[in-house]
Amino acid sequence: MSDRAVERKIAEVLHNNGFPSAGFEARQMVLSAKTETEAMQFLERRLRHEPLQYILGEWEFYGLPFSVGPGVLIPRPDTEVVVETAIKLLNGQSNMRVLDICSGSGCIGIALGVHCNAEVTLLEKSPDALRFLRDNLKCNHIDATVLECDVLEDGLSVAGQDLIISNPPYIKTSVLPSLEREVKCEPKMALDGGEDGLVFYRRITELARSSLKSGGYLVFEIGFDQRDEVMAIFRRNGFEDITCVKDYGGNDRVVFGKMI
Repeated sequence: MSDRAVERKIAEVLHNNGFPSAGFEARQMVLSAKTETEAMQFLERRLRHEPLQYILGEWEFYGLPFSVGPGVLIPRPDTEVVVETAIKLLNGQSNMRVLDICSGSGCIGIALGVHCNAEVTLLEKSPDALRFLRDNLKCNHIDATVLECDVLEDGLSVAGQDLIISNPPYIKTSVLPSLEREVKCEPKMALDGGEDGLVFYRRITELARSSLKSGGYLVFEIGFDQRDEVMAIFRRNGFEDITCVKDYGGNDRVVFGKMI
């Protein structure tokens, strides 16, 4: 069977099973598979609602390739707005020191390392995620410092940062059971933000006060309904010029502030 015929067959099966992006997904499977048999195996996994990104083993973020799989959060387009915001704040300056907390795949820190020539430190707790992170550093030819650390328990041991950035776990614990089946395949550690979804924001903002240079920035990805609460956390910790940025869908997605 030709590749086009395999693609049509996979797309038809996906469509009939309610997958809205059947054509796109079928094309990606056929392009990634080495054989027709492997393509059909990809289909079987997708019908069990395994994320397409895990099936393919690689996903693009901010124009760069990232290895992904079970145990690491999948990079998402909305997070590119976080990177764009940080690039603007770094303002073309070179050799800026950037700390990426809750790094996961490393997509945020690596993108900043590539596009800003920044001196990047990546902090992550999960051994599974760290394996992907280190692979992605090699793949994207970035020399960075990697710290295996639980920011809630261990705190931070770095100072003099120009920018601290994080896409922390921010989903309320009570909401986790209602997530889509694909999202439930991703590590709970990367999703669970505690009872109110704000545990990591409070802790990281507090720690950032002694880790940022004066005039440095703290940048967070946030959930669509967390703007006011996260901005209040910034104010309580003495940050100024606190700003919210919307994502491509018009949802509040980034909050940042300047260290006095």
